[in-house]
Amino acid sequence: MNVVFISPTFPLHFYQFPRATKRAGLKTFGIAEDYYDSLNPELKNSLDDYYQVNSLENYEEVYRAVAYFSFKYGKIDYIESNNEYWLELDARLRTDFNITSSYNTEDLHSFKLKSGMKSYYEKAGIKVARYHMVSTLEKGKKFIKEVGYPVVVKPDNGVGASATYKLSNDEDLEKFYEMTLPTEYIMEEFVPGEIVSFDGIVGPNSEILFYVTETFTENVMEIVTNANDCIYYTNRKDPENLVEAGRKTIASFKPRNRFFHCEFFRMLEDKPGLAKKGEIIALEVNMRPPGGYTTDLMNYAHDIDVYQIYADMLRDGAIEVDYERKYHATYVGIRDGVKYKNSHEDVKKKYGKNILVYDRLPDILSGAMGNNFYIARFKKEKDVLDFAKFVCER
Repeated sequence: MNVVFISPTFPLHFYQFPRATKRAGLKTFGIAEDYYDSLNPELKNSLDDYYQVNSLENYEEVYRAVAYFSFKYGKIDYIESNNEYWLELDARLRTDFNITSSYNTEDLHSFKLKSGMKSYYEKAGIKVARYHMVSTLEKGKKFIKEVGYPVVVKPDNGVGASATYKLSNDEDLEKFYEMTLPTEYIMEEFVPGEIVSFDGIVGPNSEILFYVTETFTENVMEIVTNANDCIYYTNRKDPENLVEAGRKTIASFKPRNRFFHCEFFRMLEDKPGLAKKGEIIALEVNMRPPGGYTTDLMNYAHDIDVYQIYADMLRDGAIEVDYERKYHATYVGIRDGVKYKNSHEDVKKKYGKNILVYDRLPDILSGAMGNNFYIARFKKEKDVLDFAKFVCER
């Protein structure tokens, strides 16, 4: 069985995917822009072959790399980047090489757009925020008359919270419509809720092999816009309505042989025309691992190896996975240039036995996740929140 990983060199911890497939006995190949000699030693040892391209944006180069592996080693069974940015590249390669193990271009485009996701949620019986495809100022005002301020506008086909705006009044709205937009935008009513997620791994028939739920103390848009600290954690007790919504989402979107990351709002107050406090509202779905170091949080929370679970699933299909919610694992990302009350030494002194990782994030990821970060784990949710408060106190 042959597996090709696109860009296994970034993020840095993604070397664990090819390491796991190699351990599972799969032929493992990599395509990236990095010189072979610059690769992480563990990544080097995990790859049966490597093909350097000048640019992953150049489809012909990447196509030739896959063709080389196919000619030399036989039919390719899986092509994955596990990265939101390259999902369309992955799908196009699968289409052109007739690889049916996961989404092709047509499949992906059916729900890659935020507007396109709405029908899948509605089919699953999950409430969605009302929306309007941005066109004219007059139509925007008509939509806002229905849902009220604030509204959120963002690229219909975009990654994360990039180029996302919250419009709170007519002045904001008019300034937005004066902008030259580089792509199609969607306008949604503002949802007064906290972000929660349902993440995991599915097998070849969309069976959920492993899942975890997570709580975010602030939504990504606010973190990026205001350069706030980033705090989120895995739950030990899964909210029933979140799990129900997550399972319905997977049944509707039908992902295969991959990680999934399903984001929702949990309503913090009633909003007429939308939902009541505590209800779950769809946000968006991403058919790849959750961002940042969340896959490592999964491991620390359960004392398991999700990379190996994923690799064994590629090899064996719908495998049995035994796991227990042992800890809350948390990620706390802090900012350069902020004067925090407690130093890193203070944090280590108080929480040293709980801290598993302290490191620096690549600048390209820092907008949403901070510059330096802690990963820690605790038995009690209160201790997670106390830790985050101590780290982030200013």
